[in-house]
Amino acid sequence: MDSLRFRVVEAAFNKKPVQVDTPAERPAEYFGKKVFNRAKMYKYLPAPVYEALVDVMDNGASLDRSMADAVAEGMRQWAVEMGATHYTHWFQPLTEGTAEKHDAFIEHDGKGGVIEEFSGKLLVQQEPDASSFPNGGIRNTFEARGYSAWDPTSPVFIIDDTLCIPTIFISYTGESLDYKAPLLRALHAVSVAATDVCRYFDPAVKKVVCNLGWEQEYFLVDEGLYSARPDLVLTGRTLMGHDSAKNQQMDDHYFGTIPDRVQAFMKDLEIQALELAIPCKTRHNEVAPNQFEIAPVYEECNLAVDHNMLLMSLMKKVARRHGFRVLLHEKPFAGINGSGKHNNWSLSADTGALLHAPGKTPQENLRFVTFVVETLMAVYKHNGLLKASIMSATNAHRLGANEAPPAIISSFLGKQLDEILEHIENSGDGALAGMGGKQGMKLDIPEIPELLIDNTDRNRTSPFAFTGNRFEFRAVGSEANCASAMIALNAAVAEALADFKRRVDALAGQGIDTTDAIVSVLRDDIKASKPIRFDGNGYSAEWVEEARRRGLDCQTSCPVIFDSYLADDSVRMFESLGVMTRKELEARNEVKWDTYTKRIQIEARVVGDIAMNHIVPVATHYQSRLARNVQAMRQIFPAEKAGELCARNLTLIEEIAVRTKAIETGVEELVSARKVANKIVGEREKAIAYHDTVEPKMAVIRRQIDKLELIVADELWTLPKYRELLFIR
Repeated sequence: MDSLRFRVVEAAFNKKPVQVDTPAERPAEYFGKKVFNRAKMYKYLPAPVYEALVDVMDNGASLDRSMADAVAEGMRQWAVEMGATHYTHWFQPLTEGTAEKHDAFIEHDGKGGVIEEFSGKLLVQQEPDASSFPNGGIRNTFEARGYSAWDPTSPVFIIDDTLCIPTIFISYTGESLDYKAPLLRALHAVSVAATDVCRYFDPAVKKVVCNLGWEQEYFLVDEGLYSARPDLVLTGRTLMGHDSAKNQQMDDHYFGTIPDRVQAFMKDLEIQALELAIPCKTRHNEVAPNQFEIAPVYEECNLAVDHNMLLMSLMKKVARRHGFRVLLHEKPFAGINGSGKHNNWSLSADTGALLHAPGKTPQENLRFVTFVVETLMAVYKHNGLLKASIMSATNAHRLGANEAPPAIISSFLGKQLDEILEHIENSGDGALAGMGGKQGMKLDIPEIPELLIDNTDRNRTSPFAFTGNRFEFRAVGSEANCASAMIALNAAVAEALADFKRRVDALAGQGIDTTDAIVSVLRDDIKASKPIRFDGNGYSAEWVEEARRRGLDCQTSCPVIFDSYLADDSVRMFESLGVMTRKELEARNEVKWDTYTKRIQIEARVVGDIAMNHIVPVATHYQSRLARNVQAMRQIFPAEKAGELCARNLTLIEEIAVRTKAIETGVEELVSARKVANKIVGEREKAIAYHDTVEPKMAVIRRQIDKLELIVADELWTLPKYRELLFIR
């Protein structure tokens, strides 16, 4: 029984933890070692250049290109001292990954040799091929020009021997071809709108920043076992595999002792992440076997997104050193929990957090209620768009699977905050008496000055839950770029806040006291956004019906969900805020539909390949073995006795024949469905065809394969099983 699978399993069992070299310094001492942070800027840049660059980073000032040469030289000097020989513009195209092209610092010296140089021109922009990345038709194949442009607000860093420069990526005609450009625009829009609203309560507020804290879930699989599963290698998930007798039903993995090999991987990962200034804070076992989580301290949203993209790349690299492969697919294994990436979102003014309660004064508490309510308005008005922002072919397997937020966006606030909003909504005009202007609001709501938001339960089924001083957008997928959700959310909140201010100013212009006007508008918005508030079981069938009655988006087809990006309200919002144009939105949807189609297309091909080249031959081989056994039994025993003894084997022979035939028929139908879908011209219609006619046929084939796995002799089965993939560390 010395099969390849058994040898791979045995090797996985016998692997020992890799020794990790721990730095002599404490984490606080080597944190940011490989980042050109402010301390290094101060050291390597002339004082006027340093001050100008800090002004750009803190206040959004424009950087004079005449200073770019000085910045580039300071960066180069530091990078060379750190052992760097190359530089690259590091950007985030519409592939859910990152991209980079490395160039050496060398230039001809005119004397037959080379010198090391790095000019401001090379720092500020480069020219990747804009037709070779997903662009949704904005660029033709023969139109190659595109630009990557330096983002000074995200510090440069060093990976191996390369200086990495975070950049945006735009086409020759100016349209964004990445996630960072629209994210920066959305963050600017919410900062402007939130600052304007904050000044109702504190005129000294100068700036509002969006903060993001992501929680990255992932699976680890032994590298040998991974390599023996073509479906994992090619699609990131298992397209077949029967449940392990034991999976997560004992709840013994969650927060359990971290296995030694995994602990060594985590230690190595955290050291390298901290050197890159990724503030890793938390690590633990997640719910499913071989599932884990890493989470950082909160950061400014743009930087947090960059750090998450960098960490996902780093995880894959470090895992290989420890004999693992990282699985970031949202649902790599059927029957157990998938992986998400909770996005904890908040807003902070330069005077303090805006979603923190209780405040020190009634005015601060009214400000808190204002930002909670207007966030609810944003989520209510654009619930379909927010769902589209986190939807993908991979995340569709996780959402609504009784383990993650359902594919209906709603918000949980907790009992106390719910009661406060109900009180405001239902209070009469008498509740507005006694407003003290600068002394603060004295509403007939005694709870407000004493808010204790955390004294309530949490709702794990809520996609968008308030959790004390932030909203937790729990539906984001584990392999997604956080920017997609943050673009939609921040744009929606910016629109809601701007609309709030417009209506308050209109009432104030009629002679109504500003505080009265704020409360009046809040009362209207509390009533309007009420359908988005839900504190019950988001997994229940009753909620689906209730959500539909409330007018929430209940669509479940991934390609159709993407339509929300092109809804009139969405286009109007993005264009009015300067985040994205209709052309950019249309192009991005073309990319989304095309990506969805290709994902399912690849999976369908892999299913067909494994079914016909692994499963059917193995099952037929075992069937032949059973048939030989039956023949031998009939030669040894009398007919009646042989019939009795061979009954089970005959039943298995017949069942294998039925199931292999069903697989062959299923593969034929799958291929035919693909051929029909491939002839469809429109990307949207093709994606819908793949969703409706191709994907369901894979599930039919899988059911037959998973049944055969329980029948065929274990030593003959070529693919590592769930019990091996999930319980070897």
